[in-house]
Amino acid sequence: MSNFEIFETYQRLLKNEELSTPLAAILALTEMIEQSHAGTMFELVKELKDGAEELNLKSSNPISLNAGCELFIEFITLFPHSSASFSELKTELVRQGHQYVAEALTYRKKIAELAFDFIKDDSVILTHSYSRVVMQTLLMAHKRKRISVFVVEGRPRALGIKTAEKLRAVGIPCSVVLDSAVAYAIEKIDFVLVGSEAVVESGGLINAVGSNQIAIIAKAANKPFYALAESYKFHRLFPLSQYDLPSHNPQILSFMQPRPQTQTDGETIAEHQITQEQIAQNNPDVDYTRPDLISLVFSDVGSLTPEGVSQYLVGMFAG
Repeated sequence: MSNFEIFETYQRLLKNEELSTPLAAILALTEMIEQSHAGTMFELVKELKDGAEELNLKSSNPISLNAGCELFIEFITLFPHSSASFSELKTELVRQGHQYVAEALTYRKKIAELAFDFIKDDSVILTHSYSRVVMQTLLMAHKRKRISVFVVEGRPRALGIKTAEKLRAVGIPCSVVLDSAVAYAIEKIDFVLVGSEAVVESGGLINAVGSNQIAIIAKAANKPFYALAESYKFHRLFPLSQYDLPSHNPQILSFMQPRPQTQTDGETIAEHQITQEQIAQNNPDVDYTRPDLISLVFSDVGSLTPEGVSQYLVGMFAG
């Protein structure tokens, strides 16, 4: 496997706008099987685990990626087969990997159809950052009902602006809301609809940073908070706080020391200017929302309570 660069393969696959992080990871591992010279299942699984670990180490936010790798390696380990040779088995595993991804790309439509029944005519919806499955749901709703959308900006990446631009392009009335203005806007909405990086074993949600505070505000205002999540984002992880997330590192929210700057006369002064880039580097990309703040999770396997997600996840990895 010395000639196979899994991280470069993964990055190439991510250029496909339709592929989410877990699916790109699954396809990268599938390509790894194609290139593998392993002669036994033990050797193959070890290569895949090493490849998944490399992806994990080289990614700044590996949570969603890990969910895809975990699912695929579990599938490989438990896959029943009657292949005449190990070479034939690897060929079948590659076929199964591509087939799963092709099927998984249909999940967003299934989820949109489930969530659609909860969207009434003239609904005012609050969403956050950018999510492919949320976009598909809103576009489906727009074709049959009148909706308006508040889009939370979603700093530091500000992907809410991307969402708002796409919604306006198809004629959906929308307004961008500052992250700091969610509590101001909450009384105007009917419910919150967000996507997900991962849904964890507790039934909680990992999503773009700011999702947690939106859920807290929605709970206080008695507004439903709905999450949309494909089943390949269900992740065997049980965080107890924000600082249990794999993406957390000690530099996040660290106290920044002023940098000395020498002037032309030789006098040294402190550099006080703070840039948006510095702020982004010092803040998390994702946060964790507790299950008690989530009304329902819409997935390709059904409309689930957070407790239902937890039960499904246990069964999913029970073999």
